[in-house]
Amino acid sequence: MPASEMTPFMKKVFSVVAKIPKGQMMTYAGVAKKIGAPGAARAVGSALSKNFDPRIPCHRVIRSDGGIGEYNRGGSKVKRAILRKEGVML
Repeated sequence: MPASEMTPFMKKVFSVVAKIPKGQMMTYAGVAKKIGAPGAARAVGSALSKNFDPRIPCHRVIRSDGGIGEYNRGGSKVKRAILRKEGVML
């Protein structure tokens, strides 16, 4: 998605997610809290579903209950495989 089409909320979400180091994860709620929008976990997920920029590692964002969540580039199986490749123990 071109930057010109991103909302300010999306820009904040992508900025936080872009900084999640390889081998680490953050929850959707954690991202929401970090951008100053506690309670906006679903909106974070919605924003990430529109991300197709490989520099934004949205696969590193998971559900608060420990579930893997969805992934717009191949589903949860692909997300799980990428995380395992990065050394995340699931």
